[in-house]
Amino acid sequence: MEVPAGFLVVVSILLSCFVATSNGVYFSSLKETLTVTASPSTGQVLKAGEDKITVTWRFNSTLPAETDSAYKTINVKLCYAPISQKDRSWRKTVDLLKKDKTCPHKIVGRPYAASNNSFTWTVERDVPSAIYFVRVFAFDAQEVQVAYGQTTDAHKTTNLFEIQAITGRHVSLDIASICFSAFSVVSLAGFFYMEKRKAKSSQQK
Repeated sequence: MEVPAGFLVVVSILLSCFVATSNGVYFSSLKETLTVTASPSTGQVLKAGEDKITVTWRFNSTLPAETDSAYKTINVKLCYAPISQKDRSWRKTVDLLKKDKTCPHKIVGRPYAASNNSFTWTVERDVPSAIYFVRVFAFDAQEVQVAYGQTTDAHKTTNLFEIQAITGRHVSLDIASICFSAFSVVSLAGFFYMEKRKAKSSQQK
């Protein structure tokens, strides 16, 4: 019995999706089809919890229009530059994306659009001090990465910026600590004064 060609095509697509989902996607297999820019200038220092990053992205219009036909959603990620990955295995770059730790900080996710994409993000308070760049992934209907774009070059050495983490101390906490210490000293002095008066009164009796 002859198998319809359409059936074979459907089976082929399903098998491809299964292989991609089960074995994972390799970054080296993705095409760089998105043009991405971010507001920080090269070498700029941003403060976590305070400063903002505006990211813009679009499909590279020099490529054939049908290239992005499978793109359904995108994820914008904050990624570590190599200089901030050195001797830090928890930030290690791995070609297999499900094991890669280059881009752990999600900035935003949204439906895919070929142009006019922009998002302004306040650097979250828990972002650690490091050198960063921004990368955008495009996903297909099966939520599998199919393409990307980034603000830096292939070697991840250009257009990098720095984020300084919150130190853990805050002016208001310091003021509260000083006030508490002063109150403790006054209370202790008052306690000794009252005890001294009681002792003096007892002696007079």
